[in-house]
Amino acid sequence: MYTNTYIDTRSVVATDAHRGEPPVFSDVILEGIAPSGGLFVPKVLPRLSLQEVIDLATMPYFEQAALIFERFGVDLPPSQIRALCHQAYGNNFDDPAIAPLHSLSADTHVLELWHGPTLAFKDMALQCMPLFFSAAVAKQRREQAGRAHDMAGLDYLVLVATSGDTGKAALEGFAGREFTNIIVFYPQGGISELQQRQMLSQSGVNLGVFALEGNFDSCQAAVKGAFANQDFRRQLAHHFGLQLSSANSINWGRLLPQIVYYVSAYSHMVQEGCLQAGSPLDVCVPTGNFGNILAAYYAAEIGTPIERLLCASNSNRVLSDFINTGTYDVSAREFVITPSPSMDILVSSNLERQLFELTGRDGARINQWMEALSKKRRFKVDRATFAALRKRFLADWVSIDETLQTIAAVYERYDYLMDPHTAVGYKVAERLRGPNPLLLAATAHWSKFGADVYRGLTGLAPAAPLPKPLANLNAVELDAYIAEHFKHAGDLPASISALAKVDLNSEQLIAGGTSAVEKTIVDWLRQKKN
Repeated sequence: MYTNTYIDTRSVVATDAHRGEPPVFSDVILEGIAPSGGLFVPKVLPRLSLQEVIDLATMPYFEQAALIFERFGVDLPPSQIRALCHQAYGNNFDDPAIAPLHSLSADTHVLELWHGPTLAFKDMALQCMPLFFSAAVAKQRREQAGRAHDMAGLDYLVLVATSGDTGKAALEGFAGREFTNIIVFYPQGGISELQQRQMLSQSGVNLGVFALEGNFDSCQAAVKGAFANQDFRRQLAHHFGLQLSSANSINWGRLLPQIVYYVSAYSHMVQEGCLQAGSPLDVCVPTGNFGNILAAYYAAEIGTPIERLLCASNSNRVLSDFINTGTYDVSAREFVITPSPSMDILVSSNLERQLFELTGRDGARINQWMEALSKKRRFKVDRATFAALRKRFLADWVSIDETLQTIAAVYERYDYLMDPHTAVGYKVAERLRGPNPLLLAATAHWSKFGADVYRGLTGLAPAAPLPKPLANLNAVELDAYIAEHFKHAGDLPASISALAKVDLNSEQLIAGGTSAVEKTIVDWLRQKKN
């Protein structure tokens, strides 16, 4: 069994906290973030032949995932990897294909990543990651048996900052998991009503959900601050027997499952006659934190014939500006609340991994740029790195008005209803596409953003109040109205209908900032303990 090791984007050399050896997959999925503050990446990327990519289409999705996990050198027995993937990708998805393709035209294809239990692409990773997380905890405990050290036998507290979809998907995946607690923080007013209902309806004794004052960037910064506070981490270990981990896409355990669906999509496009084996494919991804498009980059690096990556931004256009100029600058940038809230992000965590790869894995340079971003809120890459970026990526952004107009335009042209995030991707793909067939990542089901979908379909202005008969409906009731009155909207997913019948926990609002986050965590743990 081949086992890969991992390196750190900022220091290149990393060692496991427990063994003092290079970390393996089970180590990095538990640690989440590297001790330097950098991110883990595999030391060696595998390589699939074109035939191996094409042959994936003959396998069920869980076997495709297991094969790719094994090729990445996950340090678990192949039989266990296969069993965990089988558990992750089964009846919990409402389509047996797991990530089915929908063709809008002969050369434009939608990869539907929202068929999991929370109706967002985050399920593709977060139905899988918690299973491997639990397996990693069990493996760690077996290895630690009889060895005395500071971290032996500690349980885990998973901290999550969410711009909407990650929160519910992580809560769903980690609910009831042994040796694990999870707390999710989201920006008050910065997610859709239905996303909030999903999180506040999740039950489980090991789960906590809190709203923070401020936007997603301040929320994410506050949570990262808790990770960086060594005194706080020691307090958690000493008083509560806990060590921290993350379920955000900074965790390689989140990113690896996302690589699978791009490789899988290419194989199925060949099988279905959408392109010839070996022909180049372009991929467009609406993204804010850069993880989803980075997964497409890694899919290309391991052998999938993906040529160009189209990065689609909303009005928070920091990524598209960076790809077009080589300067990442949030020093005076206004944060905009949009109909695509999961992309309302200015500090994109996974860009660090992408730059690490484009610089030839130059940890010193990454450390310099990330320090500049932290202190000056801006950095500029060198000419060679910018050229490497432009060779692989194109980027553009879509205004709020254009987002809603695109929902209507696609519905009228193709009888297909998109959520606002996917609409951003479609519009950018329309502008930037070249001669290659195009794959568009559809990141959420439209019902998660019903109010703005309705505005788009009916030509209402952004943020305009809904008509009086609809204004008093809750999110689930509005979704039911749309499904009934727009014939191509499709049936409302059962998980959305069920939200109308569940009791919601009250929103717990706390002040922003790391100290408030840390106090909230301690208070929550003390309450649990008592």
